[in-house]
Amino acid sequence: MIGRLVELGGFGVEAAAALARNGLLGPVPPAALARMVEAYRHFHVTPASGVAMAAARWPDRRAVVDEAGSLTFAELDARAAALASALHHELGVGPGRTVAVMWPNDRGFVAAVAAVSRLGADLLLLNTGLAGPRLRDVLRREGVHALIAAPDLPAVDFGGPRVTDLDALAREGGVPAGPPRRPGRLVLLTSGTTGTPKGAPRRLSVTALAEPFVSMLATVPLRSGEPMLIAPPLFHGLGLLWYGAALVLGCPVVLLRRFDAEAALDALAAERAGALVAVPIMLKRLLACPPRPLPHLRVVVSGGSALPPALATDFMDAYGDVLYNLYGSTEAGWASLATPADLRTAPGTVGRPPRGATVRIAGPDGAEQPAGEVGRVQVAGGLTFTAAADGLLATGDLGHRDGNGLLFIDGRDDDMIVSGGENVFPQEVENLLARQPGVADVAVLGVPDEEYGQRLAAYVVPEEGAAPSADELRRAVKAELAGFKVPRDIEFVASVPRNQTGKVDRRKLAPR
Repeated sequence: MIGRLVELGGFGVEAAAALARNGLLGPVPPAALARMVEAYRHFHVTPASGVAMAAARWPDRRAVVDEAGSLTFAELDARAAALASALHHELGVGPGRTVAVMWPNDRGFVAAVAAVSRLGADLLLLNTGLAGPRLRDVLRREGVHALIAAPDLPAVDFGGPRVTDLDALAREGGVPAGPPRRPGRLVLLTSGTTGTPKGAPRRLSVTALAEPFVSMLATVPLRSGEPMLIAPPLFHGLGLLWYGAALVLGCPVVLLRRFDAEAALDALAAERAGALVAVPIMLKRLLACPPRPLPHLRVVVSGGSALPPALATDFMDAYGDVLYNLYGSTEAGWASLATPADLRTAPGTVGRPPRGATVRIAGPDGAEQPAGEVGRVQVAGGLTFTAAADGLLATGDLGHRDGNGLLFIDGRDDDMIVSGGENVFPQEVENLLARQPGVADVAVLGVPDEEYGQRLAAYVVPEEGAAPSADELRRAVKAELAGFKVPRDIEFVASVPRNQTGKVDRRKLAPR
């Protein structure tokens, strides 16, 4: 990466300054540097390389903290090597094979993914909520050779070997497997809120990652060695992105198998964590707990789903101007980032693209839309999986820029509601309703209507003892937005169904 920064000229100087601030450009003993180079030469840009390089530079530094205690980078690397040896010799895992990992956030996940990538096998990360026919279909479609799954997850009709005891497997490790001829692919699943999850494969390179990564470090003041609590699932792009950043920075990652707001606050305080990665619904649950001082918390990254403007403001009012709002997707990777200053100015923004990435708001003719006009969001850059012929990937989102160049996401292209000829973006109505007194959570979507084609339906979770009436909510929308944006149907529900990354599962919502 350092060589790539030199090629980048002026940005290389800027990047070097950022890396120095983050603590990455400190002296490295020659022996440790040689081991780091050897790890990269063997494993390229993979989890295995990240763990091995961190073990060479910071062998005694904690790598992971979970309910079972902690592991140093040296211990994690040794465990990954033993697992890799057993996977290779006992199960025949190697280049050309696909291994699925289905494991919650603990040391088992990070050791398993490092082990698989040491062998050059393709690594498929599975949602721990998948089960039954959908899981079986994914395993068959992706050509999975072996499944590494936590023992407390449901059984699945799978013809290949299933590993549930990593301790026992590690004891089977013998002669270390040789370095692979090439790195395997990383395959993430799309969220699957509208259908069966699909795999999105990727091979990463230093050239592709250099500019976006150092741009992130220049914007987000992470520090090498500072604990980072990653609350979203590591099988999802958001959690995995920041786990990769933690490896590069040598940051201990604090992991919870299941998110609990009180437990997360306890862990942040006990570990003196400097950074927290979370999805918006997690931030909302943290705010529902009695506030406590977290003087070491300097960075909170929100992503995975839309951050309601009121939540952004409320969180910064409670914990300081530490909040960053990241926009991206499994296919698009990291597309833009809003800083605390951006969120104070415009709480609904997702900010600006990092250096090395491009975001275009395309109109019906494909041309860039002027400020204030809504269009389809297209991205390009080193972190995207695939692209169209013009180099841009359509995210499936609709968005616009304001006069200052800040990006806003108005909703999904396929979620846009056309009611009586008027276009309505559900997220705008959701954000307004979420600000109303007595509303704990809300989702808005379009449902079929014989007269208007579609009408708006709102599903509202009321706060206990303070529920607003449906008419009060309709009046609030009409007063601030427009009459045609008022939900005809307002249903009070116990909860809004969401997946493990906080996105509304609209398939589970239905009109009365």
